[in-house]
Amino acid sequence: MRIFNKRARFEYELTGEKIEAGISLRGAEAKAVREGHADLSQSHVRILNGEAFLINANIPVQGLQSYDSTRIRKLLLHKTQIVSLLTKSKQSKLQIVPVSLYNKARLIKLGLTLGKAKRKFEKKEAIKRRDIDRDIEKEFKGSI
Repeated sequence: MRIFNKRARFEYELTGEKIEAGISLRGAEAKAVREGHADLSQSHVRILNGEAFLINANIPVQGLQSYDSTRIRKLLLHKTQIVSLLTKSKQSKLQIVPVSLYNKARLIKLGLTLGKAKRKFEKKEAIKRRDIDRDIEKEFKGSI
């Protein structure tokens, strides 16, 4: 199963550099991810005390009553990867963005990339460009 963060491309101008991180989940959470019940649209990654954490990722689990579906989850990365992410994000004022959540064999992995937050006018331009492209495609499709 592969779950994408659909808001990432809209909210951030992403760089091409990708990092694969493991994620520390409980058993019911892992089952929910394998079934495709997860949402990364509001999530972000923060590095605290030399450890990386996934914040505000929504992984709802059925059957548990007193369960926080948006709890903070630890990411499993090497120290060199954490230091690299931290320095690059501080130097270029980039944010660490979770892009996808997927399983690799029996493990669940989180795809991370660096991105710069878009401003409001940049988002509006992207919407306009997408609408214009869609209209042009319609015109060509109708004429052929």
